[in-house]
Parts: sequence; structure tokens; C-alpha cells
Amino acid sequence: MNQHYKFENIPLPYPYDAMEPYIDAKTMELHHDRHLQTYIDNLNNILKDYPELQDLTLGQLICNIGMFPKEIQVPIKNNAGGVFNHEFYFCQFDNLSDKEPTAHLALAINKKFGSYEAFKSQFKNAALSVFGSGYAWLVMNKNKGLEIMTTANQDTPFTQYLCPLLNIDVWEHAYYLKHYNKRADYVDDWFNVINWNRISENYLKCLAR
Repeated sequence: MNQHYKFENIPLPYPYDAMEPYIDAKTMELHHDRHLQTYIDNLNNILKDYPELQDLTLGQLICNIGMFPKEIQVPIKNNAGGVFNHEFYFCQFDNLSDKEPTAHLALAINKKFGSYEAFKSQFKNAALSVFGSGYAWLVMNKNKGLEIMTTANQDTPFTQYLCPLLNIDVWEHAYYLKHYNKRADYVDDWFNVINWNRISENYLKCLAR
């Protein structure tokens, strides 16, 4: 992820059609090149008038919103969150990797949820429970345990002192071209392109915090 102003939209690390048939190429293109780009443009436009904030990282912008001028708190929350959430989302895909977690992450998931299938069921239920737009997440809490949580709009787990491992975007633009209003089908397909090696790396980074 690019960390400082001026933020840029980093190209996807795979072709638009790399996740076919689970995520269609047109959705991937529009989601990355237009939706994410809009959040980046909005964030840059806010920060251009506040040079004292331009050296802050994306994470610092998200975690210190209450310290900023009141008129930009909500715009920064929405747009910095939109940049982080989308970049995190796009970086977790790989159509060729293992279809299930392995090693330490697998043990942690089995310990918390009973099995990978039980985790999938609970995670899917969380994703379906989001009313309107938002995300479902697998996160690590301060006690190094795993939790499933949801956030609305472009909120992030950071404001609750949680470390993110995995997320699913359930805004309709993430799935409507292929699945129309059938969010459950999108969630099922999404599970087929998770790069569990990357999620395991996230798990180890969160453990080392």
C-alpha cells in the first residue's frame, strides 16, 4: 500500500480477469479503477489544503481523526477508510493458492471456531448481516484471539484496536454485475479466491504487534 500523500492507485498485482469465474473482470476493473480511485482522489483533495497532515500515514489518518479540524473529520474517516479497506481487499486474492488456511492460522481458526467449515459459516452469516454497505472482517483482538466483526460503510477495525487479517467488501458495487442482489452467492465465490498464504502473513504480523 502507498502510505503518504499524495496517495496513488497502485495497479492490481494480477490481471482483471485473474479471479474468473468467481469475480468477473468488469467488476474488478470498475471496483479498482473507479471506486477506489474516487476515494484516493477525495482524500488527496482534502489533504492538499492541510500540509500539516500530509506526512501522516494512512493508518495515522484513520486512528487520529479526532485530532483534526472538525470540518474534515468525517471526510477523512470516510475516504481514508475507503482507501485502506479497498487496498486490503484487493491484496488478498489469488486464484491459484490453497483453498483453506494452513499452519498456525489453521490451528487458530480451529481453536476459535471449531473447524474451517464452521468459520466459513459464521463469516458468511456476518457478511450477510451487514445492512446496506460495509464489510465483514476476521480480526485479532488485543489478547491475540480471533474474532469475526462487521463495519458499516468505510469504517475500519483500527478504531476498535483490532488488527485485520481478512475482509470482504459487501457494498453492492463489489458483486452486482455478476450476482445482482444475491450477496450470498458472491460470498461463496469470494471464498474460492482467498490467498490464505497472504492471510497467514497478516496473522503473523498481528501476532508480532
